[in-house]
Amino acid sequence: MKAFAYVRAGSVEEATSAYASHAGARYLGGGTNLVDLMKLGVERPATLIDVTRLPLDAVEELPDGALRIGAMVRNSDLAADPLVRDRYPALSQAVLAGASGQLRNAATTGGNLLQRTRCPYFQDLSKPCNKREPDSGCGARDGVHRDHAVLGHSAHCIATHPSDMAVALAALDGRVELYGPEGARSVAAADLHRLPGDRPEQDTEIRPGELVTGVVLPAASAGLPSAYRKARDRASYAFALASAAVVLRVSDGVVGHAGLAFGALAHRPWRARRAEEALLGAAPTAAAFEHAVDLELSAARPLRDNAYKVPLARNLAVDVLSRLADQALTRRTP
Repeated sequence: MKAFAYVRAGSVEEATSAYASHAGARYLGGGTNLVDLMKLGVERPATLIDVTRLPLDAVEELPDGALRIGAMVRNSDLAADPLVRDRYPALSQAVLAGASGQLRNAATTGGNLLQRTRCPYFQDLSKPCNKREPDSGCGARDGVHRDHAVLGHSAHCIATHPSDMAVALAALDGRVELYGPEGARSVAAADLHRLPGDRPEQDTEIRPGELVTGVVLPAASAGLPSAYRKARDRASYAFALASAAVVLRVSDGVVGHAGLAFGALAHRPWRARRAEEALLGAAPTAAAFEHAVDLELSAARPLRDNAYKVPLARNLAVDVLSRLADQALTRRTP
């Protein structure tokens, strides 16, 4: 095992200061992904900065009705929180779909967002991978890529982002709060992760030394019908082949708001902006949903073995949209 130094931070400021003063540092939360990658030799941090004792483990309602989720809130607590389940059901459903109970007890909100791809070429040091070792090549492109990206991929990387939670946060218009050397800032959850381009090793827009401190869900999406649905190879816990998170408001017989994000189709949660635009003002019918989703997925560029993902994602999204539309209409029926 490669030796590393260990620092336990007592405050956010102490954590970011320790990061700045230790070359090759990484933040350690639940460790459910980072420690696994260390065992494989993919991650080799010189210093681990333990942030598990930071006071970031609360779910709290803000004065404007928004909800702040601390970065250290465990996935189990997040999924079970009454405010989350009542106001943002898609998020609770996504977290519950994401892992076993044991992993949810350890995994954190911040760590869930920052988990790295499960591409087997990334995890195998004997295989070429531009994400792990820039300019070494992408073994998956001509190799085994059944589970890989159909949207937004590049010649350098076809990996997908594994988080279920991040997909729901994108659809719900969540924002990710960060703290680093330049102070505090926030980034839209839908914009936190990057497409690979020619720099697939850079997963997110997080700047060096920045720490995820929390996630804020807006009051505007609180209480709207929302849901998350995931297709996977087995009924027990597995990463998605395709998934869809949907938020829908129907007013006066037309769609007044639509938030749609796909998971497991791209290097990041894929916010379906074209589909959302097509749905605004449309009647909430199956035909309208199919048209909007088809517009979005027309950008898909499947590879040799993963074209099945396109109809799979289409059917998931249309089904969730239809179910939420039925919910909205049922609520208005006397």
